[in-house]
Amino acid sequence: MSISHSLAIFVQNQSIMYNKQIKIVLSLLILSASIYLFNENEIGYGIVVLLLMGLVILSIFKDERIIKAFYHLRKNDMEKAQKALNKIKHPEKLVKSQEAYFHYLNGLVLSQTQMNQAEKSFKRALAIGLRNNTDKAVAKLNLAGLALSRRRKREATTLLAEVKKLDKHNMLDDQLKMMKQQLKRI
Repeated sequence: MSISHSLAIFVQNQSIMYNKQIKIVLSLLILSASIYLFNENEIGYGIVVLLLMGLVILSIFKDERIIKAFYHLRKNDMEKAQKALNKIKHPEKLVKSQEAYFHYLNGLVLSQTQMNQAEKSFKRALAIGLRNNTDKAVAKLNLAGLALSRRRKREATTLLAEVKKLDKHNMLDDQLKMMKQQLKRI
């Protein structure tokens, strides 16, 4: 292994490890630049720099790769969504809610091909804690579908009841009806 390759791996690991700290320091530097601009009566530039700081602070709490994966899933492009998720090497270093959504998205992508991995991802996402009840309902609906495919009727029935409770806006009614029809066949 060459020295440049070793250095590149070291820099990549360090940037992953200190990514949040770098963003915090960068936002503090931008804040100080904004204060300087306000003191120099450059109000317009100060406001623009404050908005830039807001973007940096937002990137601390919202991982841009997860947002990109959400976008690709909306477009139904599973390959690009998987590529965006694969760029996250250490999901445990994300903010807890972002880690939950990493596992949730990973489960959605893997549910097309690898059911065992998808089930683990959905269970992990629910254990960490998804914020939105609709997301919890979708995860449990997918788990119910996986349980149905493995002929675990009792588990599927329990999960479908939980989905019904979580789905306040009745967005998943069609899927629930379809799953209940499949449940009758088992």
